Amino acid sequence: MTVEQRHDPAACKQVDGGITSVFQMLGKRWTGPIVSVLINGPAYFVDLRRAVPGISERMLSDRLTELGAARMVVREVDEGPPLRVSYRLTEAGSALEPALKLLAEWAKEYLPEGKRPTGC
Repeated sequence: MTVEQRHDPAACKQVDGGITSVFQMLGKRWTGPIVSVLINGPAYFVDLRRAVPGISERMLSDRLTELGAARMVVREVDEGPPLRVSYRLTEAGSALEPALKLLAEWAKEYLPEGKRPTGC
């Protein structure tokens, strides 16, 4: 490292690997809202579809598959009849609750009114 680099604060700044990983997962459109709905407990596919306005069935299925592969969500089949599929957070997914609540509070305080999603 040169003398100039030691005195340049920008020379040593790097993004944390954990931050990169979490935003690669939760930064995808729809993933955060899906997890936030599941924080309240297990939900059937159709209920998730209703709870996340604007998401298509295909996108919801894709995101749930990704969350399952990341071991954040578990898919459970209720034999019925009728056959129903529900999803619940694993311990890893549930551990996001405090962080998501803080992000929600931050959004309410700092995001402009027009940039905040509305819901029921």
